[in-house]
Formats: sequence, C-alpha cells, structure tokens
Amino acid sequence: MQYPLNAANLEAFAEYQQMLQLKGYSGNTIRNYANEFHFMLRLLGGINVSGLKKKHIHSYLLWLLQKKKYSEAHLHTAVNAIKFYFEKVLKNDKEFFDLPRPKKPALLPDILSQTQIARLLKNISNLKHKALIMACYAAGLRVSEVVNLKIGDIDSERMMIHIRCGKGKKDRMVPLSKKLLETLREYFKQYRPKKFLFEGPQNEAYSTRSAQLILAAAKKKTGILKPGSIHSLRHSYATHLMEAGTDIRFIQEFLGHSSLNTTMRYTHVSQRNISNIESPLDKINF
Repeated sequence: MQYPLNAANLEAFAEYQQMLQLKGYSGNTIRNYANEFHFMLRLLGGINVSGLKKKHIHSYLLWLLQKKKYSEAHLHTAVNAIKFYFEKVLKNDKEFFDLPRPKKPALLPDILSQTQIARLLKNISNLKHKALIMACYAAGLRVSEVVNLKIGDIDSERMMIHIRCGKGKKDRMVPLSKKLLETLREYFKQYRPKKFLFEGPQNEAYSTRSAQLILAAAKKKTGILKPGSIHSLRHSYATHLMEAGTDIRFIQEFLGHSSLNTTMRYTHVSQRNISNIESPLDKINF
C-alpha cells in the first residue's frame, strides 16, 4: 500500500469513521469526509495527526489550493472534514473553530426551457428512461432521490410523492404531476418493478450514474448544448414554478431547502422577473 498510515493515525481514522456513523451523517458525507481526512493522514507519514497545530492546518489548506488546485467548494469539504476530527473526535472546539474558508463563487444554475424539456422527452424512446427523467423534472428531484423512490412513495389518491430521507435526512411531500402518473402507470404495467420504482438488473435501486447517462444521451440526441446533469432538471423545475407565479415558500418546501436564501437564487434566472425589465437603450429615440 502506498503511503501507509502509522499506527496512531490508523486508529485516529477508525475513530473518525465511527464518529461519523454515530453522528448519523449521510453515506455521501461520510465518504467525502473520510476521503479528505485519509488523504491528509497519508501525507503525514510518521507524524501523529492529533499533534497538529492550527498553523500546520493553515499550511496544508494553502497547499491544497496552490499545489493541488482545489476548487473553493472542494476546499470547503476539506475544511469540514478536518474540523470534524479536531472538534468532534478530539473535542478541540475552540482552537480549530475559525479555520479560513475561501469565498465560493456565486454561480447561476443552468436552466432548460420548457420547450427544450419537451424536445428532450420526445427523444427518449425507452419508457423506463422517459419515466425516470419525467419524474426528475416533474418533482424537482435530486438524482439520489429519484433512484431511491419506492413504489409506495407514489400516492395517487392524494396526488403526492413522498420523498424519504432527502438531503439532510429530511422527508418532504411534492405534488404528483398528472402526466407523470399516466406515464408511471404505463411504465409499471410494462416493467413490473418489485420494490424500487426504478430498478437495476437485480431489482436493486437504479444507479445514479445510469440515470445521469440517460439524460446525457437524451441531450446529445436532442442537440441541447447547455451543460448540466440531472440537477439541472431540478433547477429548471424551480425556475419554471417561479415563472408561473408559484409562491416562493411553496417552492422552498418542494425543493426541501432549509433556508429561503437558497431558493431565492432562482429569482436571478426567472424570465418572469427579468424579461419585464426594459433596457434603458430601448427608451432612447435615435
């Protein structure tokens, strides 16, 4: 094994993983934090991680930015991973409370128009693939949420979809589209899934990678050049709701956002807000 951990750091890593699990962190967070922490431990060689001071952590973070070319978002994950060890495992709260963080760029989400969504769906001939992509857009689902949907989560009587343990381990209810329900009924008759709404070869949950590849293939076939994964369908859902005049508080609930500020970014890409503003050039006669 390249760069093996010394005995003390190996024990520290085991304690780290156990604490992540005891705190009830999601699988993705556990994996991301553990990878970042393990990366730092491998570089320490014979140095014990518990003896590091704040100045050492500062130097390490600077090295990640300058030499490893970490993005702002990636460095935030590294900071969180390191803070978790010193603050939650070692209970060293005060000393490592104020680790520096780079400012994240304020990027606007990529949005597909409703015309593009329609063209996209028309170019998906496989019924299972079409139903999956429709579900993502119709309910604003994250890719992890759509592949973990179970048959019982579709409540056709109340016309709701029950999203279980979404981001932050929060449940939420989302309105069920009538068109989506029609497609899902047709899909169910043909594929007969057993547990998960969209199942893989051995009746397990469909993989997130497979779901992303479906969208990528459909975009290529349709000639849509805008970047964006399945998450762009979620962005499009929120923006189109806002353009239709839906109260932003409902959109916040449907998306499962803890903070209204997160939902507010869709006001920056909504045509309903932007297109009504006239350029000063158009008011000049020349």
